[in-house]
Order: sequence, then structure tokens, then C-alpha cells
Amino acid sequence: MPNEKVFLDYVVEQLDSLGDIEYKKMFGGATLYFEKKVIGLICDNQLFVKPTPAGKAFIGNVVEAPPYQGAKDYYLIDEKLDDSDWLCELVIKTANELPKPRKK
Repeated sequence: MPNEKVFLDYVVEQLDSLGDIEYKKMFGGATLYFEKKVIGLICDNQLFVKPTPAGKAFIGNVVEAPPYQGAKDYYLIDEKLDDSDWLCELVIKTANELPKPRKK
């Protein structure tokens, strides 16, 4: 099931204070970027964040699930989606552990 634009806009709005948030729609879902790094996916109106040790430590009791069939597990963000400060901190911690994007 494709994402509803309202959900995509809501997630981006929750992360608005970070500044450099973008998403690109792909295959019925969307890829979420922070500072040009892929930090998560939005599929079926759910937010999935790339797994990192810092993200796992911050979340605590993580729920892992694949964003789409055949994908590796990501961290499913559900209950804390409405907590903008918490979500922004998770994105920063996640992005800090990801490699810089390759120059094209």
C-alpha cells in the first residue's frame, strides 16, 4: 500500500527543526534523508529508521521489522512518532554513525 502524503508530511514536519530533511518517493514508499544520508524509510505509513548501535541504545527496547518484503530489518518507530524532540535526537544519533554519502 502506498504512503499517504499526509503521513509523509507529518514525519517531515516532526523533523523540521533539523533543517536538512528530505524524502524521495520510490516504489510506493519513500526514502528519508538527513544531511544527504539515508536514515530511514517510510513504507505503508510507517517510519523505519536504519539500525545503528547508537540508535538501538537510544531507543532501548527496539522493535525491528522489514519495511517491505525481502528487506533487512530496520527500527520501527511507532509510539514515539509524535515526540518531535525524541525523534530528532534519534535521527542525529543515527546519522552520526552512518558514512558520508559518496560524491557522484
